[in-house]
Amino acid sequence: MTGVRLKHQQITEILAKEIRRGDLPTGEQLPGEHALAQRFGVSRTTVRTALAELSEAGLIATRTGKGSYVLFDGRPLDDRLGWAHALAAQGVDTCVRTLAVREVHDEELADQLSLDKGVFVRVERTRELVDGGSVISYERSFLPSVPSVRELPQRGLGDLSLTEVMRRAGLHPDHGEQRLAGRRIDAHEAEVLRRAPGDWFLDTRRTSRAADDSFVEHVVSLLDPDHFQLSLEFG
Repeated sequence: MTGVRLKHQQITEILAKEIRRGDLPTGEQLPGEHALAQRFGVSRTTVRTALAELSEAGLIATRTGKGSYVLFDGRPLDDRLGWAHALAAQGVDTCVRTLAVREVHDEELADQLSLDKGVFVRVERTRELVDGGSVISYERSFLPSVPSVRELPQRGLGDLSLTEVMRRAGLHPDHGEQRLAGRRIDAHEAEVLRRAPGDWFLDTRRTSRAADDSFVEHVVSLLDPDHFQLSLEFG
């Protein structure tokens, strides 16, 4: 017996059909969460879940008209989809290597993020180009130690993307901030990135929060400047 589809699944299916048949042309902005909630008679939380599924399917990539986004070889990437989806959408074939998943205590980061507790689950990964094998990023994601995330150090990510792990844990990014700096990598980072100590990399730090402003994720990424740039839109 087939289960009854949830409301967000129904919304996802309707919007996916509209996108695929061209009712919502490529590049056209979707109506806002409030408008979609009114259209379907649901809460904004339900709409956000549906939009997250459309993002996972690679059908949408939300980006504000003002703000920053990453370029890979001159092509725009919405890294809120996760690097795998963002790069794949541009035809860039990469593979990911998970280096470590562990619980860490970082009171300095907690103070920086205005959190009461400095307990996080940190996921360390590298990403490399399948064609050529060069490592293009070294990413450290700090997640709140909520129940399902807290189990990751024991069971690992398995076949799931980190974006999917977060979605299943109820961690849905809604807004946040991203900072960019350039710096020379240290000896440990050089070993991980297969480069020489002192090589220049882009250092991006992105903090994501949910609609209620609760903490979702803090990501520190070292990006190869031979491939990555940061673009700013304004006005």
